[in-house]
Amino acid sequence: MHLTRADLYSLEHYAEIRSDFRARIMAHKRRRQIALGVHARLFFEDRLTMQYQIQEMLRAERIFEAAGIQDELDAYNPLIPDGTNWKATFMIEYADATERRVALARLRGIENRVWVQIAGGERVYGVADEDLPRTDANKTSAVHFLRFELTAAMIAAVKTGGALTCGIDHPACGERVEVAPEVRDALAADLI
Repeated sequence: MHLTRADLYSLEHYAEIRSDFRARIMAHKRRRQIALGVHARLFFEDRLTMQYQIQEMLRAERIFEAAGIQDELDAYNPLIPDGTNWKATFMIEYADATERRVALARLRGIENRVWVQIAGGERVYGVADEDLPRTDANKTSAVHFLRFELTAAMIAAVKTGGALTCGIDHPACGERVEVAPEVRDALAADLI
């Protein structure tokens, strides 16, 4: 399931196909995101979204040496779900910098209070930021990486059309969203 150098385009080839590839990725990503209220969003990652991220990093940094490419693969491969979980980028979105700074202080610890629920079963809280801490004594970060580990029964339920609900139960932010069937189905395809 992990990406290798063989899965990536050379910088020259990527430059030729980038516009079409980007359009394909943006359409793909629309079916993999869930707004949790006005200021929070989950972007569920998969192999294709990570390929795009790596390709863009290689392009932006002009990385073409084997060691640099491997560094990018090592950084982004852990964000690809492994068949029993979902992995998501959780973003806290405030356009105004002052408002964002105040919100990030108020929302400290929110990354541990984001959950998914399948077919009315038990809530599964995301395991946050396994790569490095993103919250300190004063504030949380605007970006977190979450892993939602699912049981075999949960996987079977969502693959057969069980309702998917997502939410946040932080004291300063409570949200609950019924996920659209097309998004649920896109995420169910990540599971084995």
